[in-house]
Amino acid sequence: MTDKRIYATGKRKTAIARVWMKEGSGAFTVNSRNFDDYFTRDVLKKIIQQPLEITNQMGKFDFYVNVDGGGIAGQADAVKHGISKALCEFDAELRPVLKKAGFLTRDSRMKERKKYGQPGARKRFQFSKR
Repeated sequence: MTDKRIYATGKRKTAIARVWMKEGSGAFTVNSRNFDDYFTRDVLKKIIQQPLEITNQMGKFDFYVNVDGGGIAGQADAVKHGISKALCEFDAELRPVLKKAGFLTRDSRMKERKKYGQPGARKRFQFSKR
């Protein structure tokens, strides 16, 4: 399987990560930047590498990621979701392990939109009888 790239889309809240995966030495590029430069917090790096650690695939693939929207933590979870989906496409036998860990489930919680004529999504103006 030389020079074949696997594509997957990961999402969380409003963050969307487009992940390209190919066999390699473990290089990680996020938005044309180094992985360590983009995700500076160690917790976020650990979150992103969880699917690789749980499936013993650490250092076997190169990843090129474009991530957009949301905050830095939401983007990290979106990248994790994309990597998990790409690993499933690479080897279907990894799916039960990733599914059991909950890495294939999309976290769809988004901010609810503000409704017209009201101060917020759920907040209402104070009721006055007179």
